[in-house]
Amino acid sequence: MAQGSITKKITIRSILALFWRHTRRYKGRMFLVLSFVALATGAEAAQPWLLKHLFDLLERETPSTANMDLFLPTILALVSVMIFGWICWRFQAYHNNRFQPRVMADLEESAFTYLLGHSLGFFADSFAGALVKRVHRLSSSFERLADEITFRLVAVLVVLIGAVIGLSLQKPILALGFILWTTLFLVLQYYATRWAYKADIQRSTFDSEAGAALADAISNATTIKLFPAAAYETGRFRTALDRLSKARTRSWDRHEAIFAMQGTLMIGINIAFLYIAVKFWIAGVFTLGDIAFIQAYLVVAFNRLWEVGRAFRHVFDAFADAEEMVGIMQTPHEIRDVRKAKELGVRKGNLNFKNVRFNYRGARTVLDNFSLSIAPHEKVALVGPSGAGKSTVTKLLMRFHNIQRGKITIDGQDISRVTQESLRQNVALVPQEPILFHRTLMENIRYGRRDARDEEVIAAAKLAHCHEFISGLKEGYATFVGERGVKLSGGERQRVAIARAILKNAPILILDEATSSLDSESEALIQDALTKLMKDKTTIVIAHRLSTILKMDRIVVMDKGKVVDTGTHTALIKKHGIYKTLWEIQAGGFIGE
Repeated sequence: MAQGSITKKITIRSILALFWRHTRRYKGRMFLVLSFVALATGAEAAQPWLLKHLFDLLERETPSTANMDLFLPTILALVSVMIFGWICWRFQAYHNNRFQPRVMADLEESAFTYLLGHSLGFFADSFAGALVKRVHRLSSSFERLADEITFRLVAVLVVLIGAVIGLSLQKPILALGFILWTTLFLVLQYYATRWAYKADIQRSTFDSEAGAALADAISNATTIKLFPAAAYETGRFRTALDRLSKARTRSWDRHEAIFAMQGTLMIGINIAFLYIAVKFWIAGVFTLGDIAFIQAYLVVAFNRLWEVGRAFRHVFDAFADAEEMVGIMQTPHEIRDVRKAKELGVRKGNLNFKNVRFNYRGARTVLDNFSLSIAPHEKVALVGPSGAGKSTVTKLLMRFHNIQRGKITIDGQDISRVTQESLRQNVALVPQEPILFHRTLMENIRYGRRDARDEEVIAAAKLAHCHEFISGLKEGYATFVGERGVKLSGGERQRVAIARAILKNAPILILDEATSSLDSESEALIQDALTKLMKDKTTIVIAHRLSTILKMDRIVVMDKGKVVDTGTHTALIKKHGIYKTLWEIQAGGFIGE
């Protein structure tokens, strides 16, 4: 989508708030995961104490007089602590495997549901591939964030607390020095990661652009072959990849600088503590066990702190990946139900457009003071030159867009005051270019009424004359139609769309060039089906083939967003107006768009 459509600034707090809303449903699991991680890390932090005790025993004894029984309790205690830690990690894994996947699934479901609530304009401005990528990124960013908090940040907190306590018991001055060093390390790490985060955001943006370019080209593979443009599209994709490559290098360079800073700080404190420990040993203050204890704790702490750098990187990387989808989820839906919206009830099917004004996002006005009343069960054709606003009328009736002024009612009910779902449930649309799911023919037709039995689906297919070509397919109704229905011809897709509308059996019907993709033979097959479909329904037909227009109760002529004439074909052809002009330039039974 256009980035400018996300007006609200996305912050780390807003991302965390979204994650928490989905995580708190599983607080019990989360508590167990964190608890077992803390216990396992605590067992790891306890091992230097046992090593110190073992080294002290070794220092006091000589090999000639030492007895294994003296060391065995300490060794068994060390083994027990290791086994306890191993058990805690296994319990953690069990609960985590039932915690994170569930939250990730909930996040993707929420993102998917919110996406579907956006208007058609939103999807027109967006790449489908990029949206798919953002949905998956949202859940994967939660996974990475949860992993970093659970396995690195919680673990390092436990180790640092253990190190401070241990050093305090040995020499408080060492504990103070370690606290000051750790504080400096974490503060520098935080600000350095924020510095790198800006590069991560740019990298994420270019990654989305590259993914969108790839998806756009793949979805238009046929067009690329028709206009031999493989080299051109490769060039466009290469340009996107070059930007992504440079952004990745910039991001990785910044993080490498952070790793260099970490290593410098760790080498510095390690040398300082080793020097001090040896000095204390010479002075008789420290034993070899004390030196081993300090070094063991430094190694454990360094391992965890080194991971903190990666943790900060991955955390901010996760925030960068989540930002785009969170922005979409915080962008208000353009078309929303009003509070306490009622269900639409269609008793007769009277349609009324009263002084409707509409433009696309402040652009040119498409409908200007448009008024039209359609009686119950009346069959009305909308004709006019291209850009007259015919298709816009039907889109507004379906409330795919909000009008700027005026009112549209069905049986006196303002469609802006009823639920969108109930409105669209009462309107059946057969579009000019029907797009099918990559599912079976049975599923595609059943989409008109998802609780329909197989027998009802087949009956609708027979009325739309789909049954003939479906029966000739090897898999019959179980045949998958390909992405967007590419395995079917245009006429076959159109007949499936008509079968779907027949099955839906809504009281209001819109036919938008419903037979434009059919050859003469196919059209003849479905004319009877369309006649039956339109029976007892309020019907709007847009610029249809002449054979259908002639059967309409009334023809409404539109131009520049207004009704300029109305009447039957016979009456309109006698006038020297737009309709007669269109009639004279028609070809093959079409009225020009």
